[in-house]
Amino acid sequence: MTSPVEADVLEPIESAVDRLYRHRFPAEMREQRTAVWKILCRYWFSRYIPAEANVLEVAAGHCEFINNVLAAERVAVDLNPETRRYAAPGVIIHEVAAERLAEVVPHAHFDAVFMSNFLEHCRSRDQMLKVLCAAATVLKRGGVILILGPNFRYCYKQYFDFFDHHLALTEKAVVEAMQLANFEIKVVEPRTLPFTFKSGLPQWSWLVHLYLRLPLLWHLFGAQFFVVGVKAFD
Repeated sequence: MTSPVEADVLEPIESAVDRLYRHRFPAEMREQRTAVWKILCRYWFSRYIPAEANVLEVAAGHCEFINNVLAAERVAVDLNPETRRYAAPGVIIHEVAAERLAEVVPHAHFDAVFMSNFLEHCRSRDQMLKVLCAAATVLKRGGVILILGPNFRYCYKQYFDFFDHHLALTEKAVVEAMQLANFEIKVVEPRTLPFTFKSGLPQWSWLVHLYLRLPLLWHLFGAQFFVVGVKAFD
């Protein structure tokens, strides 16, 4: 049995995230994910992010979004030191906790902030709110925040199969948190992509494109919410 002293010196999940993700996302899966993210950025997120925008990704992971989004400036933050290895040329990486991002990037500078499958990893709702407030700080007035994440309502059976999931969130909870962080809500989609890349999202590029064009399929297979907010005032 582990003693209290031994338990105290065990490393936190955040410091082991690189090893956790190596098991969760093997090389062949990362290749599939990259191909899918190219389509998502081109045919979905580009509707909200102009090509001349300054873009920040929160918790970039393997950089699938930030590497593929068309933007004038591409910046990402992530605690995982491995993230730098996956960044494309020209992508700036800051190794910092998401709630502290405003300490390392300029304020009122970005046109768009993006985060995908991250908020459920926050240890508390207070931490989640700090992340959203930090995002608001670095956005220009009129800048947008795009949040994609698993909707507990539609994937509750599998939600906690992931060791580093802490918060059970729905689109309604995320909307309320965004409003507390002074965002004006523009888009709320309770169901978009399937829960994971293993749970129904087609892997061929043309099928991903077709899926995005048929929202009826979202209501059948979707288990991730998508919320867009605007920083209406400073």
